[in-house]
Amino acid sequence: MRLDSGLDHGDAVVDLIGERADQFAAGRCSDPDARMPRADRCTGCSCSARAMLAFCLLFAVTVAHAASWLVGPEHTLKKPSEAARVALSGDTVLIESGLYEGDAAVWTQRRLTIAAKGGRVVLRAAGASAERKAIWVIRGEDVRVEGIVFEGARVAERNGAGIRHESGRLHVVSCEFRDNQMGLLTSNDGAAHLSIEDTLFENSTRSRDAFFHLLYAGRIASLTVIGSRFRSGYNGHLLKSRAARTVLRYNMLADGPGGAASYEAEFPNGGDVEMVGNILSQSETGENPAIISYGMEGAAWTTNRIVLSHNTLHSATPSVRFVHLADSKRFQGLIAQQSDNNLFASPGSLPPDLGDQAGNGNVWISESALMHPAAFDFRLRPDAQASRAEVLPGPGLVQPTRGFVWPVGSKPLHGAVQRSPGAPARSSAPDR
Repeated sequence: MRLDSGLDHGDAVVDLIGERADQFAAGRCSDPDARMPRADRCTGCSCSARAMLAFCLLFAVTVAHAASWLVGPEHTLKKPSEAARVALSGDTVLIESGLYEGDAAVWTQRRLTIAAKGGRVVLRAAGASAERKAIWVIRGEDVRVEGIVFEGARVAERNGAGIRHESGRLHVVSCEFRDNQMGLLTSNDGAAHLSIEDTLFENSTRSRDAFFHLLYAGRIASLTVIGSRFRSGYNGHLLKSRAARTVLRYNMLADGPGGAASYEAEFPNGGDVEMVGNILSQSETGENPAIISYGMEGAAWTTNRIVLSHNTLHSATPSVRFVHLADSKRFQGLIAQQSDNNLFASPGSLPPDLGDQAGNGNVWISESALMHPAAFDFRLRPDAQASRAEVLPGPGLVQPTRGFVWPVGSKPLHGAVQRSPGAPARSSAPDR
């Protein structure tokens, strides 16, 4: 057991446990909020007197300050799952960079931060899963996950996820989800909130056994995704949301060469959807003649609205429906629409059915006006006529304040006015 109070914020660094990890975990009687060492919490424990004393000393130190738990090959806690069993609400779990194979965990703590330390942390499922659901199952309140790579989740039910978010508020920052049956999957808890920032979702499972989505939000309260990138789908969607409110800002949902996603973004039950400053691109091998779909499985919410502002939508095939809204047979109720200053690009002639996408500063161009879509460069060529198109200003319009930057993330526009339709000019591309 080691306690070290030398961190800047007064947190205790705990390099603890070992062979008595399970005894210590039992000592707090499965109460993740326990802070005071009360004897009545431990009457049924099998801990030795010395173990109990050590346990109570630990709580005496951490009663006023949250603990930071160190995880890694050189620490007493070797695996993230060991930290999941002993960390308390309000704590921080720091995982040393490296590869962790065959380890899965359930996190139930509140106000918990789990972050990589010293570089990327790769969690490779290698057949392991928590509760036959995911590499990590998270159902705590106000949980932050940062700098973690989730890779290779598989379960018999064919919905193995990097993270299964079941309740509470979850904030995912600078993570990666690769080659999972479901990248990140939520429950249908109407009080849950999920926010994702600067995160990469890629390489859906290549199988026809099921529909594998890179991100699938169920009927939760809200989904917010900012500065993130989605690529290489297969048979499912890049992003699917049944949330009451979905906000997508400054992302790139571009399937890329060889990608075989269905929709780039689908909102099957409607809801309040706001899309600002995103790049959406369908590959030649895409499996659906539409990029965005809304309301095709009927209404689930009282507010049903879709706002598209300053997005670039591109298809590598000429016959595409950029935005497919359900008709009255599928969706009972009014769908409010607002579409301003978007850029629609495809090869050949434009499809005849443009619906309500016309007007309001929207512009249609040939994909030849874009720099290099096959290499994820969706900027307008300087000589493109659309680069001089008038952008519709005015009150009530949703204006971008940031732009996507390669390979993942977003940067502010520094007060500059977006003077051309489509995603902001900050949407830079990879070096070629």
